[in-house]
Amino acid sequence: MLRPIINKGIGRVIESILDLNPALDMDAIGDRFRRDRRVQIRDLLTPAAADAIHNLLAHHTPWGLGWRAGEDGPHALDAAALAALPMEERNAVATRIFKAMQSTGEYAFSYARYPILDAYLTQAHPDSPYDILFEHLNDAPFMNFIRKITGLQELHKADAQATLFAPNQFLPLHVDSHAAEGWRVAYVLGMCREEWRHDWGGYLNFFDEDGDVIAGYRPRFNTLSLFEVPTPHAVSYVPPFAPIGRFSITGWFRDR
Repeated sequence: MLRPIINKGIGRVIESILDLNPALDMDAIGDRFRRDRRVQIRDLLTPAAADAIHNLLAHHTPWGLGWRAGEDGPHALDAAALAALPMEERNAVATRIFKAMQSTGEYAFSYARYPILDAYLTQAHPDSPYDILFEHLNDAPFMNFIRKITGLQELHKADAQATLFAPNQFLPLHVDSHAAEGWRVAYVLGMCREEWRHDWGGYLNFFDEDGDVIAGYRPRFNTLSLFEVPTPHAVSYVPPFAPIGRFSITGWFRDR
């Protein structure tokens, strides 16, 4: 039996933090995914469940940092290591990322993260709300929903990471191709509470073989974006004037 979670922000017990909106038209959503190999589902969860996840992301997450600058990285700093990093070193990291992105041949990224799967497996924060969320994500009700939408009955588990793209952060064009690890469908559970302006960046963009954007999903509250692996995609640069609010849970649904 799944454990309930307490939404500390509203003082309410949520029996399932992934309670699906009963008004979802699963057949229509599934048709869109099978046609385009991607879909963004709006109003995914009940209001109470969506509020609980947003509250967890916005107010109860020990954010670390994921970054890379060319051949330097990838790096994954937890919240304690990030807090201990001197300001001069933070500035040096930002400079290395900037210079790597000036080159046409180097790759770089920067975003805030909390490793839900790793924390669960190592019991870093036993019985935390994120542990419970991870269990709900992998339990039969939600996994059956994902199987129905994608038509992939072989999917049997998910990994997870809390992700925040704050001002000056981004994830350039790349392709997830970890077939040996069973990655089949990538997901972004979006919890962007703000009415996100188009020029605040943070879009989940998809590209064709010529590098043209063929679709883009705006950051929204209570959405689930799904796309087949491998698919060229990126999260666009969040400019300095954007608010801190592009919150999500991200990962892959896997067949092994």
